[in-house]
Formats: sequence, C-alpha cells, structure tokens
Amino acid sequence: MLWIKSFHIVFMVAWFAGLFYLPRLFVYHAQAIDAVSLERFKVMERKLYYGIMTPCMAVTIGLGLWLWGGYRIGFGQGWMHAKLALVGVLIAQHFYLGKLMNDFKYDRNTHGHVFYRWLNEIPTLPALIGIVILVVVKPF
Repeated sequence: MLWIKSFHIVFMVAWFAGLFYLPRLFVYHAQAIDAVSLERFKVMERKLYYGIMTPCMAVTIGLGLWLWGGYRIGFGQGWMHAKLALVGVLIAQHFYLGKLMNDFKYDRNTHGHVFYRWLNEIPTLPALIGIVILVVVKPF
C-alpha cells in the first residue's frame, strides 16, 4: 500500500505542477503578438496538457481509487468526502484549462493576461492547501 500511496503523491505533484504552469503559459500566450511565439505557445500548451497533465491526472485518480476502494483508506469519513469534493474541483479546473487551450489553438481567446494571472493561483492553490490539510490532519 505504501508504494501505491507514494506513486499517488508523485503523480499528484506532477499534475499540480501542470495545473499551475498551464495558466502561466496562457499569461504569456495572451501577451504574445508575433506568429512564431503564438505557435510555440500552442505547441507547449498541447504537450503539457496531453503529454503530462492528463496522464498524471488519470494515474493520480486511478491510484487514489485503488487506495480508497482497495485499502478502504478514508472510506466513509468526513475528511475524505471533503477531499473528494476538492478533487472534483481540480478535475473541473483541468478540463476548463483544456477548453481554454483549445480556444488558443483556434485563435478564439477572449481573455487578457490578467484573467490568466488570477486563474493561475485562485482555484488551484486553495485546493492544494485544503487537500493536504484534510489528508494529514483529518479534522473530521
């Protein structure tokens, strides 16, 4: 079980890195004006989203389900329900970032760099803090 938990944490960290970095790429992409930079950002965003973030999300969720169902970690406990709610927010954030990436891909972006600066921190940071506190402290 400790191996599964370890890899769950490793893939979660990699997924979070992408959740923080992709909106930062959007900040720079929204500020870019030359064609070469615009195309470079499209490639970087696509590779990050499909090559790192999405596989890491899938493995994180898969290992988490294995821990939850197979080892019954947190099963029926309040802290786990709260954690799963925050994971749901992160999954929604992940797919929303994918939608924004597609907007950039097809040159349909309607947001400025300030929007992406807020998006870079606001949804992800509280979820990370909340999940870590819930798992370590288990307040309820």
